[in-house]
Amino acid sequence: MSENTDSHSGMTARIVTAGVLSAILLVGQVGMSFLPNIEPVSTLIILYTLIYKKRVFPVIYTFVLLEGVLFGFGIWWISYLYIWSILALIALAFQKLDSAILWAVVSGSFGLLFGALCAIPYLISGGPGAAFAYWAAGIPYDILHCLGNFVLTLILYRPLLNLLGRLQTSRQN
Repeated sequence: MSENTDSHSGMTARIVTAGVLSAILLVGQVGMSFLPNIEPVSTLIILYTLIYKKRVFPVIYTFVLLEGVLFGFGIWWISYLYIWSILALIALAFQKLDSAILWAVVSGSFGLLFGALCAIPYLISGGPGAAFAYWAAGIPYDILHCLGNFVLTLILYRPLLNLLGRLQTSRQN
């Protein structure tokens, strides 16, 4: 096989992988939408980042685009353009640490801070009062988000990390 063909097949594999990983994020979120703010997105973004490193960003932005298409492009959507990247950057910063409890704490903390991070567009568009009202109204959901993220990450971290690692290794062979 020529070098050019290898390069094209590698690019195709990365695009397909990003698409599948994005779809899994969306299906996981929509599939658990009957539970208030309990979903596997934070856990999966942490795991995707640990396995795929910087290649997680196309996955994140494809997921965010799909959410906009499915739910509409409201002011909430603006926060999704940066919020998931913040989690990925945190995972990149601590990627050498391999502890389910640590990642559960990170994921839970992220869930607790989610509403505050999402309030930034409201601060810009409506001022401090609008941002505070948005954040304060969502605190009960942030608490549920924290608990859900913590439990899901604690349970799913090791098995999904091993599965993704095996899939990544088999794809490289």
